[in-house]
Formats: sequence, C-alpha cells, structure tokens
Amino acid sequence: MQITETVSEGLRREYKVVVAASDLDSRLTGKIEEIKPKLSLKGFRPGKAPISYLKKTFGKSMMGEIVEAAINEGSQKAVNDNSLKVAFPPRIEGLDDQQAVQAVVDGKADLEFKVVVDLMPDFELADVSKLEVEKLVSDVGDEDIEESLKHIAEQSRTYSSREEGAAAESGDAVLIDFVGTIDGEEFAGGKAEGFNLTLGSGSLIPGFEDQLIGAKKDEARDVKVPFPADYQEASLAGKDAVFAVTVKDVKKPDELKIDDDLAKTLGLDSLGTLKERVKDQLKRDYAQASRLHLKRRILDALDAQHSFSLPPTMVEGEFNGIWRQVEAELKKEGRSAEDEGKSDEDLKKEYHEIAERRVRLGLVLARIGEQNGLTVTPEEVQRAIATRARQFPGQEQQVFEFYARNAQAQAEVRAPIFEDKVVDFIAELAQIRETKVDRATLFLDPDEAMEKLKEKSE
Repeated sequence: MQITETVSEGLRREYKVVVAASDLDSRLTGKIEEIKPKLSLKGFRPGKAPISYLKKTFGKSMMGEIVEAAINEGSQKAVNDNSLKVAFPPRIEGLDDQQAVQAVVDGKADLEFKVVVDLMPDFELADVSKLEVEKLVSDVGDEDIEESLKHIAEQSRTYSSREEGAAAESGDAVLIDFVGTIDGEEFAGGKAEGFNLTLGSGSLIPGFEDQLIGAKKDEARDVKVPFPADYQEASLAGKDAVFAVTVKDVKKPDELKIDDDLAKTLGLDSLGTLKERVKDQLKRDYAQASRLHLKRRILDALDAQHSFSLPPTMVEGEFNGIWRQVEAELKKEGRSAEDEGKSDEDLKKEYHEIAERRVRLGLVLARIGEQNGLTVTPEEVQRAIATRARQFPGQEQQVFEFYARNAQAQAEVRAPIFEDKVVDFIAELAQIRETKVDRATLFLDPDEAMEKLKEKSE
C-alpha cells in the first residue's frame, strides 16, 4: 500500500492511496486459505480444492469485501502514519467510476482512491477569568405581580348570559354551532356544536369573530372568510369558506375579581398565598431571562477573544443545515432574499458567517469543557429525553425507543446540556457586571435588548 500526500493547505490534507492488484490478490489468497479447510465441494476431497479453482468460484464475491477493508485500512493508515488529529471522519473520493471499480474487483487494476481529511485547529484558549460580561437583571415589582394576577383572573373568568335580544359585543362569549363549506362542499374539521368562542380572542381564522359582533341569541349568520395563504392545512390554504353559524347563547364577562375566592378556585387558601406563588414564579422567569442574556454575552465575548482557522467540512455542514432551514422558512412565508433587501449571495454570506461562529464557539466550548473535566452523564441525558417525551402524551414509549436506537438524536440532546454546563462554569469565573433594566427590556431578544441599551446610552 502506497500513501502519498497531495494537498497540504491550512486544515485540509489529501492523500493518494494505491493498493496494488498483486496486494489485493495476496489478500484474496490468504482469505481463501483461511476458509479452504472448511469447504466441501463436489468433486474434491474436503480442503483439497485448488486455490485457482476457489478463486474462480468465490473470488469476485470475496474481493468486494477485501476492497472495502483495504479502503478502510488505507484511510486509517493515512491518519495514523501522519499523526493527524481529525475534526471529521476522513472522506473517501475517487471511487465514482463503476467500470474502474469493477476492474479492481476483477483483479485487473490497482485500487486507487483519495483520502480527504479536515484537521482540528490548534489554538490557545483565552483566560475566561478575564472576560468582562454584562448581565441584565430586573426586580419583580408589585405592578408585575398585579399584572400576573389579572392575567390569571382573566383565564378563570366566568360569563353570564345577556338579557334576551341583546347583541354580542367584543369581549363577549358566544355559544355557537357551525358548519363550514368551500364551493358548497363541507370540509374536514369545519364543523362543531356547542363551541364556546370569546369574541376578540383570535381563536379562529382572521375575520370570523368580527362578523359575529352584533349577533343575537338564536340568530343564524353566514360568516364568509378566506383561509390564510400559509394555513397549516394545505388543502384549505388561500381558499374562500362560508360558515353557517347558529348562535345558541350570548354571554357577557362577569366582573373581574382578584380575591380569596380566586385563590381557592386554584386550590390555594388565600390571595396572599397566591401572590407569593406568583412572585416566586416571576422570580424564576426573570432569572431565566437574565441567564439567557448572560449566556449570549458570554458567547459573544468568547467569539471576540478567539480567531483561528476552521475545518471546512464542519463549516459547510453547519451552513448547509442552517440554509435548509432558511429556505424552508422563506418558502413557507412566500418570501425571497430580495424581500429582505438582499441578494441570494448576500444572504448566503450572512448565514455562512453564522455557521463559522457556531463552529468556532463549539470548538472553544468543547476545549474548555475537556480541559476542566466537564461531562454530561447518561442520567442527565435520560432526564432530558423524559422531558421531551412528556411533550407527546400517549407516545412516551415511542419517544424513548427512538432515542434509544438513534445515537445522533442522543447527541443532539447531549449538546445543549454540555453547552449550558460550560457556560455556567465560565459565568462563575468571568467578571460579571450587572445592569438593571425594566421588565420589557429583560424579555426582549438578546439582539434587540443590546440595540435598545446602545441607543439609550448614546
């Protein structure tokens, strides 16, 4: 086996591997010698069939396996002999010509192929204890608690029938029966009886609820609405529908009360207890939002502190995954790159830079985790899978089985757990500067929050 380096550029290495036909034939002979004593062929005593006859009889079927083993061996030898620290499994190229491959299997040609290897970059980690990171924080105020209590009360709100002949107003609840048709034909999912609908809630497709304002008990109305172009049921998307609606009752909202009775409907003993529960939950929500901003600031700081060459295959794999999602989203929304004010190439460049950032941060976080003994235990992975399984009531067992037999899916569960562990480790060492913000800013997307604070400081 002859291995020759043909490309050495940055983190990319390529090797030409040649396995002589005579070498492959020797391997075939050795393989046949192994099985020869076990063979019992008509016309020959056990183990006495000539090698030439056995090669003619079994050679082609065995040679495919021998060639595959030689390819794996050549790939691994190229890596081991050159002490390469690979970032990605070596890629084999040059075996697309089926006639050439068949000639190798037939013993008429040498086996030649190319091994392409992306190397792990060698870089120095920044001292995370010197990172200066901003952490957005906000206090839970009385007005926040009151707002949450009001939201809870609205969710528990009761309704009472309006007087006979009263017209429905926005905010009222109507009890309706309806049958939907398109071009005079009923469609699946377009029929219901005893359906409670709060006018103005946006529960049904746009325009439906507006046309019931002013309706009275026992009134029949035709509600004409188009299904949105991006409606989840493709067979209905963009089509005009007519709903024959019968109003069974019109109900007005009862007075909104935030008192002990509200707390008791939720299984608590008093309004005071409910307020404490709400406050505790808000504190958890605020802490989670604050951590989200801190994580983003830490990742930004790490990205700013590290600059090194990236494995091309890693970057392209990450970009391809991102770009598929972008294309799917644009198609779903009926938009294009031009609608974003950019050319297709500009948009690809933007997302390619995002892919590079993700790969770079992934390598940095992996190195920090490795150097500091941070790992994800099987129990942590199982807990995360159990959490996902609970999102599919009645299908929990299928979810567990899917992850049990899918190593890649398990890796996708493990990755964010590991990332959070490393981020928390860095947060304990970095120089954190807390910045008080209002609730609205705290719950903004990190990019929007940074932009808002930047504008405020100018």
